[in-house]
Amino acid sequence: MSHRMKVWGLLPEFGRAQLKLTTAAKKGLGDPVLVELVVLRASQVNRCAFCIDMHVRNLREAGVSPRRIDLLPAWEEAGDLYSERERAALALTEAVTVLTDGHVPDAVYDRAAAHFTESELAHLIAVIVAINNWNRVNVTVRQPPGEEL
Repeated sequence: MSHRMKVWGLLPEFGRAQLKLTTAAKKGLGDPVLVELVVLRASQVNRCAFCIDMHVRNLREAGVSPRRIDLLPAWEEAGDLYSERERAALALTEAVTVLTDGHVPDAVYDRAAAHFTESELAHLIAVIVAINNWNRVNVTVRQPPGEEL
């Protein structure tokens, strides 16, 4: 597949706004590994090669074990490899990303709310929304992995 357009270069204000949105969303979570797991999982669901490549590299640089990175697509079956807090965040990530039923199920939301303060939960939702926006743009224009935005 070939790169369709350099949307981020064509719309620099949009790119700066997206970066500010992402930065603001991440500020209230405090756990950079949790954030990277969430954004990697959303990127996997959305099949965004550019973002998958970037967030796998970020997790490796943060010292996350290859096993935790490799098994992320099967996090529900991975036992104690992910904490309850991480699993709650990943379940919410998938529910917000897919929205196949047109809503986020109460059980998924309540599970996340049990592990995050209200402010943290708001930031988590914002991170999920922000990465989905990055994914949708990058998938649409076929942003190549490893290339500058």
